[in-house]
Amino acid sequence: MRIHQEYSPAIPIHPGEILQEELDARGWTQKGFAEQIGRPPQLINNIVNGRAGISAETALDFSDAFGTSAQFWMNLDSNYRLAMARKKRTERKAS
Repeated sequence: MRIHQEYSPAIPIHPGEILQEELDARGWTQKGFAEQIGRPPQLINNIVNGRAGISAETALDFSDAFGTSAQFWMNLDSNYRLAMARKKRTERKAS
């Protein structure tokens, strides 16, 4: 018999929260960061405020700017989206 276990955080964290923490830790503004990576400031603001996710191209930009892996940012985004989908499914089944 095979048991399937999954890790799922108790509270899903949008990657924008991590992005804002990284900006704050470096003393960078959203606008300055957007200029640094050649992206519109509105995109950075939308990510920070949870209105936009992180695309593969954006993950590459963040990777270059922060010295992290692009996979880190993609994982944050996909884990958040999966957690939200699970939450919605659970809520649908409960109603």
